[in-house]
Amino acid sequence: MNTLLFQVEDRPPLLTTILLAAQHMLAALGGIIAVPLVVGAALKLPGEQIVALINAALLGSGVVTFIQCKGVGPVGIRLPCVMGTSFAFVGAAISVGLEHGVPGILGSSLAGSVVMIVGSCFMPQIRKLFPHAVTGVVVTMIGLSLVPVAVDWAAGGFAPGANYGAPANLGIAAFVLLTVIALVQFGKGIVSAAAVVIGMFVGYLLCLSLGMINFAAVEQAQVFALPQPLHYGMTFPIAGIVAMAVAFLVTMVETTGTFMALGAATNTKMRGKTLARGILCDGLGSALAAVMSSPPVSTFAQNVGVVSLTGVASRHVVALTGCLLFLAGLFPVLGAIVVTIPQPVLGGAGLMMFAMIISAGVQLLSKVESTKRNSIIMAVAIGCGLAVTVRPELLAKLPSFVKEVFGSGITVGALVAVLLNLVLPERPVEHDEDDEDVPQAFLTQELEAA
Repeated sequence: MNTLLFQVEDRPPLLTTILLAAQHMLAALGGIIAVPLVVGAALKLPGEQIVALINAALLGSGVVTFIQCKGVGPVGIRLPCVMGTSFAFVGAAISVGLEHGVPGILGSSLAGSVVMIVGSCFMPQIRKLFPHAVTGVVVTMIGLSLVPVAVDWAAGGFAPGANYGAPANLGIAAFVLLTVIALVQFGKGIVSAAAVVIGMFVGYLLCLSLGMINFAAVEQAQVFALPQPLHYGMTFPIAGIVAMAVAFLVTMVETTGTFMALGAATNTKMRGKTLARGILCDGLGSALAAVMSSPPVSTFAQNVGVVSLTGVASRHVVALTGCLLFLAGLFPVLGAIVVTIPQPVLGGAGLMMFAMIISAGVQLLSKVESTKRNSIIMAVAIGCGLAVTVRPELLAKLPSFVKEVFGSGITVGALVAVLLNLVLPERPVEHDEDDEDVPQAFLTQELEAA
């Protein structure tokens, strides 16, 4: 069991809650903004339309985060989940957008979200496909898939002039990483709980003193912007709906794994009905996001790392994060300020957060019964998941449908683990002949200790 500073139902003092909520927001904001930026650039949209997409994404993420944490009837998992625009939808969104524009993306997203809404009804059955061996693989793959993202951030990213891997970038990332480690290990109370945001703030001040921060985006950002539901309109191309439906299927697998990781981080038993509420919120949230002119949303895995690292599992803290994201959408200048955080600062904190997810996965795997069958499931699933994570070009010559489904290491690892768990037969545990001479009472004692 993880030692938590704040349990799921705890309500920290107001100032503490605000600081911890801001920590989750900082961890998620870059990912939320990145998807509309990538899609907008690929479709060559005018600058003001890209800004409108970003604002809509922040608003949609904020509303759905609040619902996921607080719950509304059968909707919402009622755990500390941050929702955001997922890269799982980028490929489908760009392919649809090139032919049918933003209205085609939003219409296809609205129709495709039915996949998750309907799929939520079968989560009790799907949950049975995730025994400890499969869950451990999925949680581990979430961390392993996110670490390369943190490494790219630490190196400075691939933006023009970023100077990937420059010593200054790596030095700043290492400084932030060491700061976060020191705060978590030696800090007390709020200092330890807010280690990520404090470490990033210290790293930001260092970058500011070195003249590495560009405030151009802040100067150009609007102070206030109203939500624009159905701003682009909607169209419903059949090919686009199919592409988005496939993306939603992939996301449902990933989200199930993320919920499993969140259950491990918050000491919450993930029952089928609990998963159903979370997946339903993902589906309905994506439908709502489409109406708000935002790309689809899904549960962010990186924020599971924040929970694991800081021990803050309060869903009320993350519900406030939803409110902050909503405000960032209403006041774009706030989001623009956060975007000025240099990538090496994000990388130093991100490496720690994502590595904590790997640690949680390893702990889950260590509790799996040591049999040849389970070893095969874990080894092959993680190997296949890593294959597409570290060598995505492996799928370059395959049909686009295959790349869409198997482009994520999390999805590949989960599917392979589930398939092997269903196919490989259970075998009785074999004992050496010498075991027959061991007193039964001793064997029983050893099994109980294990």
